[in-house]
Amino acid sequence: MGSPIDGGAYRLAWSDEFDGARGTPPDRGTWQAEIGGSGGGNPELQYYTGEPGNAALDGDGNLAVTVRRADPELARRRYGGCGYTSARLITRDRVSLRYGLVQVRMKIPRARGIWPAFWMLGQDIGRVGWPGCGEIDVMEHFGTGPAAVHGTVHGPGYSGRGGISASHAVGPSLGRGFHVYSVAWDAGQIRWYVNDDLYHAVTPADLNGKPWVFDHEFFLLVNVAVGGTASVPPDESVTFPQTMLIDYVRLYEPAARFA
Repeated sequence: MGSPIDGGAYRLAWSDEFDGARGTPPDRGTWQAEIGGSGGGNPELQYYTGEPGNAALDGDGNLAVTVRRADPELARRRYGGCGYTSARLITRDRVSLRYGLVQVRMKIPRARGIWPAFWMLGQDIGRVGWPGCGEIDVMEHFGTGPAAVHGTVHGPGYSGRGGISASHAVGPSLGRGFHVYSVAWDAGQIRWYVNDDLYHAVTPADLNGKPWVFDHEFFLLVNVAVGGTASVPPDESVTFPQTMLIDYVRLYEPAARFA
């Protein structure tokens, strides 16, 4: 099966290749660190910080998002009792897109209770809230079950565990190597790929009359959570730190816009 960028349907519009010195933060003109615990009400176990120990360039062309076990005293005083620290970075009001192709090349952590994700939310979330803004999950691995990733949409009447979702078995290389995760998003259809394998597609007809909320600007998010309603707590098999490496994020616009 061919790459979603074959055939000239898309042209590169923006990218972040994460080049820079080890320990430096990702471009602050693009990525904003969200700060806080509990995963926005999703009873997760991590506290998201803006500290370089949780999100920084690794000096080899990658962004490292790292989960660390928190010192118990710091957990009590600074992190609201959360036993782990991590990072959640967003591009809200900085980088967004409406239709096109989103590609991210990542090496994800694979361990019990470690929940890496790359996803998108509607830019209008401040006005209409969630799930009215829409959510497109490009890639999630829940830290449970087989070596598979999931692609999902959430919207009014199909949010949370009711999201429209599919999974793709990656196999032993999940967590051991880099893979390219993509969403090709056009008016009336969203398609998910792992490397060049198409494994999921959603159209308005799949929503059984519920609202299609994917025809406006969306921004990007990347994070690694711990535990939460879609995962489980880590156990003694998990060593820390756990790190997700992002080689690049690339946004392609439909070539017709350049014609």
